[in-house]
Amino acid sequence: MSDTPADPEPFVSRTAPEAIDDLRARLRTTRWPDAPEDAGWSLGTDVDYLRELVAYWADGFDWPAQEAALARLPRFRTQVGGLGIHFVHARAVAPAGPVLPLVLSHGWPDSFWRYSKVVPLLTDPGAHGGDPADAFDVVVPDMPGFGYSDGPTGPPLSSVAVAQLWAELMRTVGYERFGAAGGDMGSHVSRYLALDHPDRVVAVHRTDGGLPVFAGDPATLTPGERAWFAEAATWTAAEGAYGAMHRTKPQTVAAGLNDSPAGLTAWIVEKLHGWSDGGVGRAYTRDEILTNITIYWLTGTIGSSMRMYHANSKIPAEQLTRRVEVPSGFSLFRGDVVRPPRAWLERTANAVRVTEPERGGHFAAFEEPELYAQELRDFFRPYRSGGSAA
Repeated sequence: MSDTPADPEPFVSRTAPEAIDDLRARLRTTRWPDAPEDAGWSLGTDVDYLRELVAYWADGFDWPAQEAALARLPRFRTQVGGLGIHFVHARAVAPAGPVLPLVLSHGWPDSFWRYSKVVPLLTDPGAHGGDPADAFDVVVPDMPGFGYSDGPTGPPLSSVAVAQLWAELMRTVGYERFGAAGGDMGSHVSRYLALDHPDRVVAVHRTDGGLPVFAGDPATLTPGERAWFAEAATWTAAEGAYGAMHRTKPQTVAAGLNDSPAGLTAWIVEKLHGWSDGGVGRAYTRDEILTNITIYWLTGTIGSSMRMYHANSKIPAEQLTRRVEVPSGFSLFRGDVVRPPRAWLERTANAVRVTEPERGGHFAAFEEPELYAQELRDFFRPYRSGGSAA
């Protein structure tokens, strides 16, 4: 058998009508929980909001139209590390200078969906109010076990392992040197790409610094860093139950979420609401929310996506505390959670640029695509000449 990787093949998802019929039948027969009067979002997902969203999913949401819209992105599948990986590969349109290849990594609970709005803004900035010289070649993979990528049949893969796959993927699609960017677990993957492939990653951009992990002398921490550690601990205690479940017992909750579309919606939409800038009503349309959730439902990937948390919990401490020396940029959007101080970013990375955009939350690439695209253009501009084809 040849070790030469297979050429990527064009990919278009096509949903069988009977899968949509089954989904709608399940939605219409949801067994609803009770809720205290006026609980709203204070105890988790607002049940009144959930009822309305599920009713629309059952009888108003046009998945074929959304699937067709996603099909307009140049999507492919190829084998990487023994897994079938789905990815968007969009090339720069009419560039006016060196084109920088850029791999964008998503997190949970999303997929390549996170970057679906921003791809044309990055590949064709001249058509969207930007400078054609800022054009990128963009690669957006679904992580293993997310979206339309295969999941490992054995132990789940950590962010360290996924970074190795992305390095191989970028070489497979023709790029020796490139930029990396991401948010949530995609920040972790981008970080490990920079740590383990500094000869190939020209610069790395992240929208968060992760939760704090520190093995040094606490006396060396600044007051701002100590305050952030306390803030992160408070946030984890109040908001981190989902993460503890994913890290320890993902299969328990996966059984219910993979069987009930209403339950799946509750699990995901509560995060979209709590991590956005202004809540789901301001940040997303119903169609956008349900497109993300329908991808999870139809691919059956909620369990495999959660298992990545378990894999990440096994990453050794010496990996977690390595400093990134590759030039690093951070865009800390106003509505994101647990935003670190600059002192921490400079402690853990060669932070050459840190900004605080006035709008946007955890899913900034989807919530505020124009603002996010400009952040990437501005940060990567000095490093454009460093990218190359293999």
